[in-house]
Amino acid sequence: MASSFGVWDYVVFIAMLLVSAGIGVYYRFSGGKQKTNTEYLLADRNMSIWPVSFSLMASFMSAITLLGVSNENYQFGTQFVAINLSYGLATPIAAYLFLPVFFRLQACSAYEYLEKRFGKKTRLAASLAYTLQMILYMGIAVYAPALALQAVTGLDQAYSILAIGGICTFYSTIGGMKAVLFTDVFQSVLMFAAIYAVIICAAVKAGGLGPIWDAASEGGRLEIWNFDPNPTTRHTWWSLTIGGMFTYLSLYAVNQTQVQRLKTVKNLKSAQKALWLNWPILSLLSLSTSFSGLAIYYFYRNCDPLRQGRIKVRDQTMPLFVVDAMGDMPGLPGLFVSGIFSASLSTVSAALNSLAAVTLEDYLKPLYQKVKRKPLPDLQSSFPSKVMAFLYGMICIAVAFLAQKMGGVLQASLTIFGVVGGPLFALFTLGMFTTRANQRGAITGLLIGLSFSLWIGFGQPRPPLKTLDFSVEDCSDFGGFNQTSLPLAMAQRAAEPRDDSDYFYLYRLSYLWFSVLGYLVTFIVGYGTSLLLRWRGAQGTERIYLDEQRNYINTDLFSPPVARAMKQRMAKFIENGGDIDATTARQHSSSVDIPATDKHGSASPL
Repeated sequence: MASSFGVWDYVVFIAMLLVSAGIGVYYRFSGGKQKTNTEYLLADRNMSIWPVSFSLMASFMSAITLLGVSNENYQFGTQFVAINLSYGLATPIAAYLFLPVFFRLQACSAYEYLEKRFGKKTRLAASLAYTLQMILYMGIAVYAPALALQAVTGLDQAYSILAIGGICTFYSTIGGMKAVLFTDVFQSVLMFAAIYAVIICAAVKAGGLGPIWDAASEGGRLEIWNFDPNPTTRHTWWSLTIGGMFTYLSLYAVNQTQVQRLKTVKNLKSAQKALWLNWPILSLLSLSTSFSGLAIYYFYRNCDPLRQGRIKVRDQTMPLFVVDAMGDMPGLPGLFVSGIFSASLSTVSAALNSLAAVTLEDYLKPLYQKVKRKPLPDLQSSFPSKVMAFLYGMICIAVAFLAQKMGGVLQASLTIFGVVGGPLFALFTLGMFTTRANQRGAITGLLIGLSFSLWIGFGQPRPPLKTLDFSVEDCSDFGGFNQTSLPLAMAQRAAEPRDDSDYFYLYRLSYLWFSVLGYLVTFIVGYGTSLLLRWRGAQGTERIYLDEQRNYINTDLFSPPVARAMKQRMAKFIENGGDIDATTARQHSSSVDIPATDKHGSASPL
């Protein structure tokens, strides 16, 4: 495909890359120069709410979202917008039930909680699952803009992957968390600019927003009230609200990437405000991107580019629109590609930084302690973090070359989050909301839950997706109709009649249920196994107690409502600001890493 990139487009695009890299260089040589782990991984815990809110959005709203959500609405209709309701329902759960526990812990790795609640093996199992999840996701996040750049500039995907991975690895490695947060803000602005450039350009050509909406209605794209209870229906209110809520919570309540960002602010209240502020920013981008898909449908309603043979995969539809509609406007294609690139840079940089944190805290520090018989000094720990960020950057580039086999970028990414995120979310729920769950039961639940969700998420064969109709009635504005694509399109339609009931039922489920099912299997198996082990007296070491007699529970390990219920139930034993008086013994809490504002821990008699 001929390049539509002109001089001004390259100027805009290169300027974006230079600013992103420049922010990393600035933070490498400013402040504490990233010499301590607290500064490198947690930005010295002095960030303001706004950059953190934008970073929370940008961390998982990558090029996958910009290309995938627009294509979702172009190809399947507007039902997907209902997922924004789930974000609102899940935000208070993440902010008030899970986040306070991590703030009491004040650890860099979210998985340190699992060690304090269950033991080292649980922490290791969870952090390994998270590492696998983020490496796979990063690969898709880098592959998505490579698709866009190939469509707009004709540049080979391999060069695009190397460019994105290289720049991102550079500024994430040298600049640490502050560089990541501020580049996220800059890149978020470009993401919005790219989407609104598409919408405004389409509206100008259509003569307003009304014709776009009318064309979507005529083409059957306006679907929003689908309440079908059938779990095999791809998108319904039930799958989007419930499945979307579980996916959101697996990302924003317990995922290392987001928990680490929320810990860069000074206190819990600021973190909760940042999480609430993230919701409207997230939904605004999601809804805008959804409408951009309808705008693109208006443009191609009589000549679908895939059936015409102009693109190889549907995720290239939006970039092709940029070629066709903006190619004669100097700088606009460059702005669009900058927005797509920025979306991936922000996502991958977030993942690199959090993976470096997990590797340092969960693998390297325990290994150093075991070998050297002393903890790794903070001033020495930032260097291995930078090395790990660099190495993960290289791994990310390698995985991006494999991501071409995963299908549509939106569904592939949500599938990865669902199959791994659901079981991990259940593991934290077991720890924070139950007192009877133990390490042996939790690990059993996690392994079975992961195995089950990976099986239903990636098992084959699966029924083909049923898209809405596409027309090629009038391709006169796009160089005529490519006759060579007709036999292919007809062959694809001829191969589809196989009835869905011929496929294994679990393979027919909507991908949005993977997170829910993974969560339920992990929780039920984990809790049930824990009860069975307790009944058999084989539960192993209990981590929730503060004393050897197992009388006093460390309530800091539990979600605030659960901890509050424990304290209220035994309030008559508590006096003197946290000291506990029971019969003749006095028991003081030796709670985990209590912040300076609360030197007394929290304990409650069983």
